[in-house]
Amino acid sequence: MNIILFDGIEWGNLRPLTLTKPVAELRMGMLTFKERWENLLEGNFCYFTQEYLAEKFPLQIAPINLYINPAYFPSDELVESIQHLKEGEALLFQNQTIAFLGSHGDFVSKKFMQTKTIIHDLIRIEQLWDLFSHNDHAIHYDFELLTKGRISQTISSTNGVRGEKIFIEEGAVVEYAFLNALEGPIYIGKNAEIMEGTMVRGSLALCEGAKLNMGSKIYSGTTIGPFCKVGGEVNNSILMGYSNKGHDGFLGNSVIGEWCNLGADTNISNLKNNYSNISIYHYPTESYIDTKLQFCGMFMGDFSKSAINTQFNTGTVIGVASNVFDSGFPPKYIPSFSWGGGKNSVIFEIEKAFEAAEKMMERRKKVLTESDKNILTSLFERL
Repeated sequence: MNIILFDGIEWGNLRPLTLTKPVAELRMGMLTFKERWENLLEGNFCYFTQEYLAEKFPLQIAPINLYINPAYFPSDELVESIQHLKEGEALLFQNQTIAFLGSHGDFVSKKFMQTKTIIHDLIRIEQLWDLFSHNDHAIHYDFELLTKGRISQTISSTNGVRGEKIFIEEGAVVEYAFLNALEGPIYIGKNAEIMEGTMVRGSLALCEGAKLNMGSKIYSGTTIGPFCKVGGEVNNSILMGYSNKGHDGFLGNSVIGEWCNLGADTNISNLKNNYSNISIYHYPTESYIDTKLQFCGMFMGDFSKSAINTQFNTGTVIGVASNVFDSGFPPKYIPSFSWGGGKNSVIFEIEKAFEAAEKMMERRKKVLTESDKNILTSLFERL
């Protein structure tokens, strides 16, 4: 089966995280949305996304395709409903297309022979804050999905352990840490490391090659993506992958993209002094919208960075390839390619952005490809 993960209207709401990727490549829980569906359905997966992203995330079309909107988190009922679709049938939830089986032309024109409606509740990742709000659920779901029928590596006796839902993959190192899995599972990925003195309260997804530095304090609902390095205090947050928060400082109710770096003692406020709802910048309307949340930290696009001792306000949104180092509290919205992050910031020129990204990626033995450069160039030209 040729399975196409398509971007719905959620893609626009999830910027800046989706400025450089389709929704299917976002990480929540232990997996990206694409990886999760690959574990649930057999087939060849591809993307139907924005035109400027298609070079890196291509579309492959077969005579008959299964289309899935990955913004809807899978449930047993949803997976079963998709598996039972017949050619020409579409699956809807609140008048939005979740899945369709048929030709590409019929999908684009919404020429559905028959529609089925999901009546049970579904988790929909519609806005940025939905990612951390549902991350605890996603970690529980993925833990069962990835560990069912498997045996964990032995937990070293040097660790203090409470609870049973702790799974350690091959090559992971965990010594002299405190692991509390009474209220949520703790997953420690392949070749990951938890250094001595770290305190973890599940749920936690520590993905492949990721590292928790000495004395880290990690609270529930947290995902540390592949090859991230994290220290300090983190609560209910997601680091997508290859990003660093290596030193002291607080990160809460936040989502950090790939190839980001938070300088030492960077702190993110996630609660207003008057305890009122937090508003954030909304890309589609170019205005601020109410999250209806009391706790909401920061959303940072790929390749962005903060300097030492940076202090971010609640509900801060930062675009792609921005460098925040100006004194005082930065604005709550910082556009892509900002050099300084303040009101009078200049533009971080595209060649300089390439150079910084290449140097960071080289440390992880990764290469900034021509496709990556074309995506960044397309975003830069829209400034």
